[in-house]
Amino acid sequence: MTSAQSSSRPRLEQAIKDEAGRLGFVLAGFTTPVAPPHSSAFEEWLRQGRHASMKYLANERSRARRRDPLLIMPECKTILVLAIPYSDPSSVARGGTQDLGHGRMAAYGWGTDYHVVLPKRLQAIATFIQDQVGHAVSSRGYTDTGPILERDLAQRAGLGWIGKNTCLINPRAGSYLLLSEILLDIGLTPNAPFEADHCGKCTRCIEACPTGCILPDRTIDAGRCISYLTIELKQAIPAEVRPQIGNWIFGCDLCQMICPWNRFAASEGDTAFRARAGLPQPGLIHELELTPDEFAIQFSESPVKRAKRNGYRRNAAVALGNEGRRDALPALERALHDPDPLVREHAGWAITRINERSAQDE
Repeated sequence: MTSAQSSSRPRLEQAIKDEAGRLGFVLAGFTTPVAPPHSSAFEEWLRQGRHASMKYLANERSRARRRDPLLIMPECKTILVLAIPYSDPSSVARGGTQDLGHGRMAAYGWGTDYHVVLPKRLQAIATFIQDQVGHAVSSRGYTDTGPILERDLAQRAGLGWIGKNTCLINPRAGSYLLLSEILLDIGLTPNAPFEADHCGKCTRCIEACPTGCILPDRTIDAGRCISYLTIELKQAIPAEVRPQIGNWIFGCDLCQMICPWNRFAASEGDTAFRARAGLPQPGLIHELELTPDEFAIQFSESPVKRAKRNGYRRNAAVALGNEGRRDALPALERALHDPDPLVREHAGWAITRINERSAQDE
């Protein structure tokens, strides 16, 4: 590298960060494609079966790539890690902490699916980098879509620390962040890792989790996590944890809402992730009875589609049962004849729960 190239490189790195900021990413940093520091912890997490039904995480190809990013892109020299904010849950709540009659959704679920939004922005950054260097640059972008340990890379790129709730936390931006990465075949100066752990002795997130899924070693027992149970799980929700789910119907924000560092988070995130027209939904009873066409229209380009229609209706049945509202009984009784056995089972559970709670109140 010539002295002129060397002196221009910091300007290139700053230009890339500035362009990322223009595209909505509030944090950006560079790191190298060496083995992530927590890959052994990830392997132990898999060994203990904490990934529940997410078998794709445990296949050897996936595990090998998480251990070594160069298996994904052998020519990679730099990984650009980015974070973009979504709205504080309080800014999308209907009012009242429980959203009775409507159900609760994780804040990122109210906007457009980040899998739709972010790839276009990652491509724009990759094109910008290529224009800046004046020659072709090989790149590969991910946003929760590739076999890499995103939070490890983010911590190593200086974006924040991994909190006790397993979320990446930045002292200025909190944790309502969506992460993305671009693997590049050009060498850029890595940022210093974020070494500090600002969780201290605080255990609010652990205590706030209704199902006790946050483990002492900063991992999650996915099989008990409300986000997993309401999104990733495609089978029946274990009966013993259904009462703890409350009226969450897509994801959960509790361990972030309680985090003191989120008092610094922006109340309004990127415009793409703010509540879309047509949301919030009319109510849990309506959601339980959504037809395939209604579900497709209501959640077009929404992350809620990940739960699938019958998984989402399953969640609505559980929420109705936990709310204990007798006016939901007719809809739940109709759901006992639903073609999908998943919906039928959870509707039956909800009816029993409502009747038991009514009997206790008499």
